[in-house]
Amino acid sequence: MRAGNRMKLRMQQALNLPSALILSIVLLLVSIICNMALAKESNAIPAESQPQAITLAAEDSWPPFANQFGQGISHRLIQAAFKQSHIEVNSLVVPYSRALMMAEKGAVDGVFNVTRENSTEQRFIFGNTPLFIATASFYQKKQKPILADNKWALPKGTVIGVIKSYEYGDEFPKLVKQQQLNIVTVANQQQLINLLLIGRIDAALMFDLVAKENLKKMGVDDEIIPAFANHSSDIFLAFSKGNPQAQTLASQLDAGLSQLKATDQYNKLLLVAD
Repeated sequence: MRAGNRMKLRMQQALNLPSALILSIVLLLVSIICNMALAKESNAIPAESQPQAITLAAEDSWPPFANQFGQGISHRLIQAAFKQSHIEVNSLVVPYSRALMMAEKGAVDGVFNVTRENSTEQRFIFGNTPLFIATASFYQKKQKPILADNKWALPKGTVIGVIKSYEYGDEFPKLVKQQQLNIVTVANQQQLINLLLIGRIDAALMFDLVAKENLKKMGVDDEIIPAFANHSSDIFLAFSKGNPQAQTLASQLDAGLSQLKATDQYNKLLLVAD
């Protein structure tokens, strides 16, 4: 009887062995499939929803938009816009000409405060939405006014001061050639204003809010005054063509700026001074 029971038990164990093996294989397959599904789901999450960090070159002498302390309207707008996509912004504060060079070479992901015009579109990637619009004018010494009513009436040979590597609109090269203007290039706004004060140049070309900030700071806002307009610029954050994610970043910035404008936060950031 015991021998019969042992035989029966062994037969049951033999019959159960394949079932256990099959069950193990099934469980293994289910585990593999679940892991693949999770991986696919993770990859399907858009890159913009995942925290990132980018490095931008910021100009050091264009207050109230960007100053030597890494503060200003542009800093606030860019940080707030990218925050909508969970992107952290790290800024390197350098002279504008160096900022352009760094972005063009791919040393940084982008550069602050670039006018979108023919010359810059060949060098950088732009989104569709400017950070803001900035107007620029010819400035003169009050005691020595320019003998012209507009830029196209500037006397031939007029000496005009500008900042190195700044963009002054697509018309400016034509204006220089047509009116045979003599261009003096300097590194910053203070140098430009000083040249105007001592009579080394006839006029200085400056963006209006930037001129207002610097003239007031230097205490000469009653001596240097605007003569007439030069142009209005759409000012952008320009992205490096060396970054394969440049177009994605430009789209994320556009989306962030749109969200800021929808909640009126944009106007607050644009108007509030540091």
